[in-house]
Amino acid sequence: MDTSSYVLLPAFLVAALFFFCAVPQVANAGITRHYKFNIVSINVTRLCRTKSMVTVNGQFPGPPVVAREGDHLLVKVVNHVSSNITIHWHGIRQLRNGWADGPSYITQCPIQTNDTYVYNFTITGQRGTLLWHAHFRELRATVHGALVILPPHNSSYPFPKPYKEVTILLGEWYNTDPEAIINQALQTGAAPNVSDAYTINGLPGPLYNCSAKDTYRLKVKPGKTYLLRVINAAVDDDLFFTIANHSVIVVEADATYVKPFETELLLISPGQTTNVLLKTKPIAPNAKFFILARPYSTSLGAIDNTTVAGILEYKTSSNSSKSKRLPVVRPPLPPINATSVAANYSSRFRRLVNAHFPANVPQKVDKNFYFTVGLGTSPCPKNQTCQGPNGTKFAASINNNSLVLPSTAILQSYYFKKSNGVYTSNFPRFPPKPFNYTGTPPNITFVAKGTKVAVLPFNASVEVVLQDTSILGIERHPLHLHGYNFYVVGQGFGNFDSKNDPKNYNLVDPVELNTVGVPSGGWVAIRFFADNPGVWFMHCHFDVHLNWGLAMAWIVLDGKHPNEKVLPPPSDLPKC
Repeated sequence: MDTSSYVLLPAFLVAALFFFCAVPQVANAGITRHYKFNIVSINVTRLCRTKSMVTVNGQFPGPPVVAREGDHLLVKVVNHVSSNITIHWHGIRQLRNGWADGPSYITQCPIQTNDTYVYNFTITGQRGTLLWHAHFRELRATVHGALVILPPHNSSYPFPKPYKEVTILLGEWYNTDPEAIINQALQTGAAPNVSDAYTINGLPGPLYNCSAKDTYRLKVKPGKTYLLRVINAAVDDDLFFTIANHSVIVVEADATYVKPFETELLLISPGQTTNVLLKTKPIAPNAKFFILARPYSTSLGAIDNTTVAGILEYKTSSNSSKSKRLPVVRPPLPPINATSVAANYSSRFRRLVNAHFPANVPQKVDKNFYFTVGLGTSPCPKNQTCQGPNGTKFAASINNNSLVLPSTAILQSYYFKKSNGVYTSNFPRFPPKPFNYTGTPPNITFVAKGTKVAVLPFNASVEVVLQDTSILGIERHPLHLHGYNFYVVGQGFGNFDSKNDPKNYNLVDPVELNTVGVPSGGWVAIRFFADNPGVWFMHCHFDVHLNWGLAMAWIVLDGKHPNEKVLPPPSDLPKC
C-alpha cells in the first residue's frame, strides 16, 4: 500500500496498516489514541545509492498520525539508535503542556539511546493538516511524517466534501548522512552541502538520474474533487509547487481555514502546510501531467539545478500499455529568485472568519518587539582555518543574539526555578545597534552568542515585527513559533516604518499561521495573545540557520487561576 496517500479510513485500520498500536475505531470525539514510534536505522536506496538512515518504524517518510479534534494522543517513542532524538508536533498548541512539545534543550532533554518517552497531549480547538518531525540536530531530514487532524464527528469542512483525501509530503534526499554534513559545516564554518534531490512522499522522480522507478504517481478519476494535503518537510528550502494544466483552490494554511482562492502555483516554506482542492477534468485527457516542486531562494549562490517530479494520471478503462505511451505535460515554474511572485502569492491569504470560526485578532498591543533576523559571522577560533566569509564562521541571529543551546532544558530550569547558569531573561526587545537593515550592510558582521529568553505576562497582547537584514545578503526566513498560532497583520519590503506601516494593518481577517516567511529584503508583523504559559521556541525553520543560532525562546508566565498555569512534568521526562 502507498503509505503517502490514503482514503479516509477507520482509526483501527490506519493503525494496523502503519504498524501503530491498535486503537479502537473512531466512534466519538475525544477518544484516546495510542501510537508507538520505534526509532530505528534502515537501509534505503534512492538515486542508485543505498544508505543507512534513522526512521520511525522503518518508514521513510514516517507513518502518518491521524486523529480527530478533541482526541487525546499517547505516543510512545522508543529510541533504538545511537543518536539522541526528540519529536515535535509542529503546530499543535500543547496548551500548558510544553513537556510534549519536543524541541531539544528547550522543553525537554533528548531521548537517549535505549530510552523511552511518552508524548502525552490533547488536540484542543485545532483541525487540519500539520506535521511531526524530529527536533534534534538534522534528524528531521528523515524523521518526519504527516499529522492529520479530522474535524469532530457531526462537523464538516467549510467547503464541498472531497471525493478523496491525499497527502503530498515534500522532502529532501541526501546521498550522504545529513548529520555528518552539518557537523562538518559547523566545524569549518562554511555553508553545508545542499541535498541531492527533493522528494514527493519520499520519491525523487524521473528528472533525476537513476530515479525513474522512484516516482510518485497520483491516480485520479475524471470529474472528481480531491483534497490534497501538501506539507513541506524539506530541511532548508521554500518550495514552489504546481501541477501541469491544473489549478487548485487553496482552503487551508497551517491547519487554519482560509478564504478560498484559485491558483496554479503554491509556495510553501519548511514546516508550512497547505490544503487545496483539485478538481479533475470532466473527461480523461490523452496525457499525463507532471507534479513539480523546486526551490525559491534569494540566498547568495542559490542555483536552481534540481526539481522533484511526480505524475498525475487519469484512471481510464484503456489498457495500461496505452497509458504508458501518453505524453507527460510539464508546467512552467518561476525562477528560483522570483521574490515578486512569492510576495504576490503570500498577499492572497485571508483567514476564513464566520460564526463557527471567529478570529480573535489583538486590536491593541501590550508588548511590542522588533526583531531583526538574518545571517552574520563569528570569529574563527585560534589555530584553525575557517571557510566562512573572510575566514570567519557563518552564524545567524535574532537582534544580533545567536542562540546557544543550554545543557539542560529551559522549561525544566524555569519550572523548578533553577535558571541560574542556564539562561538569562534579557533578550533584547529591539536591535541593540540600529542600522539600515535592508540597505548597504555594515562592516561589522559578528554576532553575540548567548542563551537569552524574553518574558511575557500571561494573556498579554503581543506584536512582533520580524525584519530581514542584508548583512550577508537578503533572504527569506521561515519563522516558526511553538505553542501558538499568530495573525499576520502586515508585511512589506524595505525597513519597517513604525509610524506609517501599522496604518495598513489588516485587523479583520489576517491569515492565522504557525510558520511565516519573513520576506526577502522586507518585514512581517505578527500578533497573538500570550495565553499559553510555559517556554516556547521561535526559530528559523531552515535547519542550517537554526544550527547557526537563528532562534530564541519566550517564557510566558503563569496566570492567576489554576487552568492558567503550566502542568507538572511527567514522571518519564528524559534527563540530560
